[in-house]
Amino acid sequence: MGETPVDPYPFEETHDLRTGPDLHPALLGLLPFVGLWRGRGQGGYPTLEHDFEYAQEVRFSHDGRPFLFYESRTWLIEPDGTPIRPSAREVGWWRPVQTDPTVEHAAQPMPTRSDDIEVLLTHPTGFLELYLGRVEANGTRVEMVTDAVVRTATAKEVTSGHRLYGIVEGALLYAYDMAAVGQSPAPHLSARLERVAG
Repeated sequence: MGETPVDPYPFEETHDLRTGPDLHPALLGLLPFVGLWRGRGQGGYPTLEHDFEYAQEVRFSHDGRPFLFYESRTWLIEPDGTPIRPSAREVGWWRPVQTDPTVEHAAQPMPTRSDDIEVLLTHPTGFLELYLGRVEANGTRVEMVTDAVVRTATAKEVTSGHRLYGIVEGALLYAYDMAAVGQSPAPHLSARLERVAG
């Protein structure tokens, strides 16, 4: 083992539908989300003394298979946009539920999808979320709720989440309600992001 050098990963992943592999037919319902998005948001929670402003960059990309790679990076900002420090990050996968999962890697002329979606998100603060939801309004609205939250012994106690994403006038808007640290579900984050690539 290790005798022959390995070339870099040879398969392209893209957030720009004009380049790279063809979008898998199962992802057609999520087509409006593919791209690189950036903007501002506001956050708060009943256990926090003050609300906060943040900037965010979200990327939805694909490699031709029937799932989207999702990455979000946020940083706290002053009201004038001056960066303060890095904040939350999350990565994961948006997976349309296929009506025939045996065709996962086949090139099918017709989409094999439903409007149901499974979303897996991992946070560096020690918890993972599994969301179940639906793609609605011709792919411009996704609503999801947690089916499971798994956390390490040292992670903050997050027990559930509810997310609503929508494409409105070309922008990506979302709202995230969370139940954590003994609190009932309450608004936590909301943002408006503009497409910067894709």
